[in-house]
Amino acid sequence: MEPIVGNQAQVQVPELLDEPRLIFETGLAARVATIAAPVLLDLGFRLVRVKITSNQGTTLQIMAERPDGTMNVDDCEKVSVALSPVLDLEDPISQVYRLEISSPGIDRPLVRLTDFQRAVSHEARVELNFGLDGRKRFRGWIEGTEGEGRDALILLRRMDSRADEEADVKLPINDISEARLVLTEALIRESLRAGKAALEEPQSEEEEVAPVRPSPGRFAKPKPISPGALAARRNAQSARPKR
Repeated sequence: MEPIVGNQAQVQVPELLDEPRLIFETGLAARVATIAAPVLLDLGFRLVRVKITSNQGTTLQIMAERPDGTMNVDDCEKVSVALSPVLDLEDPISQVYRLEISSPGIDRPLVRLTDFQRAVSHEARVELNFGLDGRKRFRGWIEGTEGEGRDALILLRRMDSRADEEADVKLPINDISEARLVLTEALIRESLRAGKAALEEPQSEEEEVAPVRPSPGRFAKPKPISPGALAARRNAQSARPKR
């Protein structure tokens, strides 16, 4: 397979619902991922990341998206309603927790090969499990990909290299423990352009904003949609013309 480099990635990236993730969680988060992924797939979404935090109570964050990378407020609610009873039935987390469903965000995690291909020319942070030439952490501009699947390489032009180090490196995706985009002005501008294009698409006059329906927590506590999603919903509702 020829390497994907430069702006070619913008037109060659497929939108595959069943494209496998190549960067995974470990431990309890991995167990939750195995439960959540098929539920999301049945709904037409892809799992991006599962993260469990314990600050001020336990929070289970699940990032998801459609194959084209979009995820709106109603999508988050749809996933929350479908996933909550499955998690309660499987019971992977013993303590009470809050469930947050969200989009990957602008500075998103990169977990699939197409994520890296869509991110060509943008800045990213990458961390390896075993390292390359004694280094585990890299920061630079994604220049493309080479190969397929777990054997693929990520082409990165380092911005943290010393004068005696090679700036261009090839990072094996099967050794990446975490990778995510860096929030830069260029990334924000691209996101704004994409958002503007989406708003300009014609929408049905019958479309309505669905109400928020928090699902029960682990048999006790409400598990709301993420605060960011709720804020986005309020903004969307306040922007609608009053009758």
